[in-house]
Amino acid sequence: MLRSRPHCLRPGVAIQSAALPVLTFTLLLSLLGCSHSKTPLIPQQESAIVVLTNPAALVVETSAAHFRLLPSGYLQSSLLRGGREWTLDDPAANTSADYPVIAARETSDFVLDLDHAKVSAASGRLGSKGKRIEVSGKSSSSPSLEKQLVVEFYDDFPNFALTTVSYKNVGSAEILLDRVVMQQHILNASLQDRAVPPYAMWSFHGSSEAWGKDDVMQIGPKFTRANPMQTMMHNDENQTGGGIPVVAFWTKSVGEAIGHAETVPLPLSLPVHALPSGQVNASITLDAKSRLQPGQVYTTPLTFVAVFHGDFYEPLSLYSKMLQVRGLSLAHPTDADYQANWCGWGYEMDFTPKQMLGTIPKLQQLGLRWATLDAGWFKSRGDWEPRTDTFPDESLQKVVKAYHDAGIHLTLWWIPLVVEDGHGRDILNHRPYQLSNVVKQHPDWMILDEKGNPARATADLGALCPAVPEVKQYYKQLTERFIRDWDFDGHKLDFSYTVPACYNPKHHHKSPNDSVEAVGDVYKIILETTRALKPDSVTQACPCGTPPSLAWLPYIDQAVTADPVGSRQVRLRTKMYKALLGPQAAIYGDHVELTEVQLSNTLHEVDKGRDFASEVGVGAVLGTKFTWPDYGPKFKTVELTPEKEVDWKKWIDIYQAKMLSRGEFLNLYTYGYDSPEAYAIKKDGRMYYAFYVPNKSKSWNGEIELRGLAPGKYQVTDYEMGKQLGVVDAESPKLHVEFSQHLLLEVSSVAEHNRR
Repeated sequence: MLRSRPHCLRPGVAIQSAALPVLTFTLLLSLLGCSHSKTPLIPQQESAIVVLTNPAALVVETSAAHFRLLPSGYLQSSLLRGGREWTLDDPAANTSADYPVIAARETSDFVLDLDHAKVSAASGRLGSKGKRIEVSGKSSSSPSLEKQLVVEFYDDFPNFALTTVSYKNVGSAEILLDRVVMQQHILNASLQDRAVPPYAMWSFHGSSEAWGKDDVMQIGPKFTRANPMQTMMHNDENQTGGGIPVVAFWTKSVGEAIGHAETVPLPLSLPVHALPSGQVNASITLDAKSRLQPGQVYTTPLTFVAVFHGDFYEPLSLYSKMLQVRGLSLAHPTDADYQANWCGWGYEMDFTPKQMLGTIPKLQQLGLRWATLDAGWFKSRGDWEPRTDTFPDESLQKVVKAYHDAGIHLTLWWIPLVVEDGHGRDILNHRPYQLSNVVKQHPDWMILDEKGNPARATADLGALCPAVPEVKQYYKQLTERFIRDWDFDGHKLDFSYTVPACYNPKHHHKSPNDSVEAVGDVYKIILETTRALKPDSVTQACPCGTPPSLAWLPYIDQAVTADPVGSRQVRLRTKMYKALLGPQAAIYGDHVELTEVQLSNTLHEVDKGRDFASEVGVGAVLGTKFTWPDYGPKFKTVELTPEKEVDWKKWIDIYQAKMLSRGEFLNLYTYGYDSPEAYAIKKDGRMYYAFYVPNKSKSWNGEIELRGLAPGKYQVTDYEMGKQLGVVDAESPKLHVEFSQHLLLEVSSVAEHNRR
C-alpha cells in the first residue's frame, strides 16, 4: 500500500519564491452557468473541458458541472442535471473564497486579473486530461502582497475543482501572516426552492469533535460548528481528535462539499455557521503563523470544492476516489472481517478469565466464530503486558488457546502510541496512571509540548512520537508479540484519534506536525505485520464516538461505527464508511446494545439496545457484547437472558444467511429527503432494501419505492418474517406497506423466485 506525501509546500513555512513552483490546489465542484456570450481562451485538444470568458467571469464547463470564477476569487459551482443548472452558491459581489489574515486583519479585497489568466493542460494529479487556470491578483489594502490562484479541472472528475493559493511578499518589509482562509462559500437553499429559508439543508461534518456528537444534521438558523481536524480536543476526559477533512451540504436538488485534498492529515478547521441573513458560511481555515520576508511565498494546501446530487455519500465517495488516484491505497477486507463478533467488553475492565472462558459454550450455540478480548487485561498502557493478578504466568495465552480449540478466533484490544507516563488518571477505572517501562527506558521517544512537558493525548495519556524510527520498530515488535507469540487473530485498536504536535528537540522535526503526519505509519506497520503473520486476520480501529482519521483510514481492514449513540448513528456511520472505503467494505456495526443508549455522559451509560435490523439491513457486520450466564446486578442490562437469546439467535442466523455486509451498497436514497429512511444493497443477483420509521413511536403506513431494479417483474419478500408482500414491476416499483420500527425486503425476479 502506498502512502504518498503531499505535493504542496509545507503549510506554515515561507519559501523563497524562486525555489519551487506553486503546487497546492483546491477542489471546487459545481459552478453557476452564465448567459453571456463566450469565447474560448484556448482551442480544446484532448480534454473535453471548455474554458470561456465573458465580461464578468471566467467560466469552466465540464460534462457534469459549470464553474464560474469571479474577479473576487470566488468560485461558484453548479451541477448540470436534467437539462438545467443547480447551485447552492450565493456570494455577494465582493465575496472572496481565499484570503489571508495579516496582523489580525482580514485582507479579502484581492481582485483577480482575469484578462491575463493563463490556461494550460492540467498537471495530471487526477488524470491525463484536464485544464489548469492560473491567475494573479492584488489587494488595495495590502499592496505588498501578491496573490496567485491555481485551479484545476479534470475530465475524470467533472464534479471537482482543485485549488491552491500562493501569497508572495513583493514589498520591502516583513508581513505577519496569522492565518489563511480557503474555499469560503456562501450557501443558500432558497436558490432552488423559494419556499424554504436559506439554511434549509442537511450537512455532514467530518471532524472528531466530541464523543457521541452527530456527524449528519440539519442546519438551523443559529447553527455553528468549528470542525477542527487533526487536533487534540480537550472538551472531555477522552480528548478526541482526528477527522475526515470534508464538510458537505445538500438539499433535495443539489449538494456542495469542500475539504482539503492532501493525502496526509493536516491540522486545520472547516468552520460552518449560519449568517444573520440565513445563508450558511463554510470555509477552510489554517493557522499560518508565518513571518513572510520580502520575496518569500506562502502556499496553501490543496483544497477542493465539489457539487453533487444526493446526500453525503456522494462527496465522500468522490473524495476517496480522488485520494486513491493521488496515491493512497486502501486495505482490502479479509474473509474474517465479515464475520459476526462477540466482544468481552460486556464484562468491563475487571473481567476474569473465568468469564471469558465461560462464555465459549454460548458463542458456539449461537454460531459466533469471532470474539474480542477487550480492555482491562494489561498492567499499563504503552508496555501492554498482562496484569499479573488477572493473567499470571501464561494464562492469557491459555485463554487464546481455549478459544481456538473451540473453533473461535480472538482479537486483542489495545491503543497504539499512548503511554502511561505517571501523570493523570485512568478514565475507565479512575486509578492514577503508572510510569510505564517504555517511558522509563526511552524517555526521549515522548511527544513534548511547546513548553517541553509531556504532551497529553487521548484519555489524558502521554504519547510516543510516531515520526521516530525506533517508535515504529517498537510497534512492529508489539504486533509480532500479540499475533505470533500470543497467537491472537487481530486487533481492536481503540481510542484511535490523532496525536499532539511534537516539539521534542531531540527528534529534529522539520515541523511540529511531523508527529501528526506520521500516525498512519504506525497503523500501516500494525496492519502489514499482522497480515504477514496471519493473512486472514482483523485489524479494526475505533475512533470512539466520532468519525475516523485520514491518518489511519487506509491501514485498517475493518471499520467500526465507533460507540454509536443509538440506531441512527449505526446506520449513518455505516453509510459513511461504505462511501470512504468502498461499497463492499467491512463495517463492524459495533455492539448491538449501543443501538439504544441512556447517556448521562460518556463514562456513565446504560446500553440496552437490540436493534439488529439497523446493522443487518444496511450491510454492517453484526456485533454484540452480552454477558452469560447471570453474574449479578452489575451486568443485568447486557445479560443474555433466555428471552433475549431467542432474538439474538434469530438475528445471527439471518445475518449469516444473507451476509449483506459482503453485498454492494447502493446509494439510491437521499438521507433527510426520502421518507422513510431507506437503504439498498445488491447481492447475488438480488436487491435488498431496508426501511426505517422516522419516529420509533409511530408506525409507517404508506408507499415505498424500490429503486435500482432492472426492467422486469419482481417478487418482494419480508426476509425477517418470511412473508411475501407481492409483485412489483420495475417500471413503477412502488408498494404500499405498513410497518413499525423497520422493514427488511429481499427482491428477486419472478422467474428466479418461481425456480426456487
